[in-house]
Amino acid sequence: MARFIDELKRTHDCNAVRVDDIDNEVVLFGWVARRRDHGSLIFVDLRDREGCTQIVFDPEVNKEAHAQAEALRPEWVIGIRGKVRSRGEQFSKKHDKMVSAANPNMDTGEVEIAIEEITVFNQAKTPAFEIEDKIDTKEDVRLQYRFLDLRRKPLQDALKTRHKLNHATRNYLTDQGCLEIETPFLVKYTPGGARNFLVPSRSGAGKFYALAESPQLFKQLFMVAGYERYFQIVRCFRDEDLRVDRQPEFTQIDIELSFVNQDDIFTLVEGLIFKIWKAALDIDLTELFPDGKFPRMKFDDSMRDYGNDKPDTRFEMKHFDITEMVTEHDGGGIPFFAPIAEKFKSGAYRKDLPEEIVKAMVIPASAGFSRADGNNLEKYAKGMGAGGLARAKLAPDGSWVQSPLSKSVTDKFRTALNEHLGAKEGDIIIFQFGKTSMVHTVMANLRVHVAKKMGLIPETGHDNKWNFLWVVEPPLFEYDDDHKTWAAAHHAFTRPHDESLKLLEKDPGKVLCYRYDIVLNGFEIGGGSIRLHNRDVQKRVFQTLGIGEEEAQEKFGFLLSGLEHGAPPHGGIALGMDRIAMLLAGSDSIRDVIAFPKTQKGTDLMTNAPGTVSPEQLAELNIRSIQES
Repeated sequence: MARFIDELKRTHDCNAVRVDDIDNEVVLFGWVARRRDHGSLIFVDLRDREGCTQIVFDPEVNKEAHAQAEALRPEWVIGIRGKVRSRGEQFSKKHDKMVSAANPNMDTGEVEIAIEEITVFNQAKTPAFEIEDKIDTKEDVRLQYRFLDLRRKPLQDALKTRHKLNHATRNYLTDQGCLEIETPFLVKYTPGGARNFLVPSRSGAGKFYALAESPQLFKQLFMVAGYERYFQIVRCFRDEDLRVDRQPEFTQIDIELSFVNQDDIFTLVEGLIFKIWKAALDIDLTELFPDGKFPRMKFDDSMRDYGNDKPDTRFEMKHFDITEMVTEHDGGGIPFFAPIAEKFKSGAYRKDLPEEIVKAMVIPASAGFSRADGNNLEKYAKGMGAGGLARAKLAPDGSWVQSPLSKSVTDKFRTALNEHLGAKEGDIIIFQFGKTSMVHTVMANLRVHVAKKMGLIPETGHDNKWNFLWVVEPPLFEYDDDHKTWAAAHHAFTRPHDESLKLLEKDPGKVLCYRYDIVLNGFEIGGGSIRLHNRDVQKRVFQTLGIGEEEAQEKFGFLLSGLEHGAPPHGGIALGMDRIAMLLAGSDSIRDVIAFPKTQKGTDLMTNAPGTVSPEQLAELNIRSIQES
């Protein structure tokens, strides 16, 4: 072994040998991907992170090496020295003639290496699954043996894409005058939008750190300190329920700038996205966005037309809020709609902040949905907590069929609604009504579900469509039905629109702010805001949230102190590194672009984390577990 590495240095990676190297001697290191014994010749596909090269053990070249090759097995780690030669031709029984022996599916497929010397660095147990691009092994098994899974090309490609993303980000933001500065992971707990992980302090009995869910307060203090332009590719931690695009520890591209407005932030981020797509996929987004800018959509329009603030705009099929039409027609003869219409007419609901709404969406006849498909849609809606899914199909004369609504709906309402929706023969109208948040959620998910069933968008991946969108002008506050109070929709340090300041005390629900999300193909890939740097307005926002001076000082005292010492106007954004990498890689889960991810239960199957600790360790931290052993 000492001869290899010490004397014989690697000359090529396993995807670099080409026709130009024929007759040259090369040294390669890697893993045995496949071994094929053809009697006098033994063929091996040698693999490293860059690809594969076929090597051949020929007794006429070296008998000793050929003898050693008889013992080789998958995933053994070897080094070889040999001469590059053409694969040449071989006789094909199928074609009854000599044909090229080249493998068009390998970048190195025109050549092979005749081995003159081999060393085995390490033998390997039979792996728990084959190291192939496409396998049907359960994810739990792959996560248990993640070090094997990471040898597969799809995961290697994903992590290479992530590296390109990182590299492009650092280069671009550095060129834009941003300084990369680190912030603490162990911080004081402050209330925010997510549950924190807590870390007991050994030196401070009964006290706890929190793992930072973001560098939000610290990056604002960088602005107070005069650093003006900051960024960080930073690990963040949130103790939340998990899903395909969420992990307990994740990475974000964190940016904060001084003396900027919302447009300045957008310009910087758009430039960054353009650089990332070029570096990672060699895609020039200027072909899609010639002016270098992404379209913008108001939050209210997004909720009205799509049911959420991260719409997938690769296809149409918008929602229609028909609450006013239902009210005008006193429910239109449909018993479900009548109570909502009555509440609006009586003034029990505000039109700008309705507690209940009615929405409709048209599934075109071209979808070819059957009655059974409609029943399946209803099951899907109920799975999200809906009571059901009212629907009707249009007959040639515009009447409704295959629907219990057809027995009660008034002709006047049905005709007006068909025209309003632009519904035609064979189209199916689906309805959802009730609590506003539930209606939005159910209809938003139904829209995407139907689009996938129709083939308008793929089940996973990006289909080479990149529909970026800024969602802007959201409300600063949202009403907490459980506690009957106003809560910050994002965080308490977001700057309201100047024209909304007069509404802070008398009508908080109408206060709009400089918060923004960047959306790609239905995924929110980043969000941020222009911050509050004015102490007086900050105090008024706290009052609206029911936070008094004492509580504000206790929770946010260090930031408030900073804002009192000459804070410049500033704003920023955090981009989800994992989600961006997932979309670039065409994956359906961020677990595929994170080297060592957790399961949906937050466990690491490879290391068995989280694990138990000894009573002595707990005693040292001055804490006791109430979990029975």
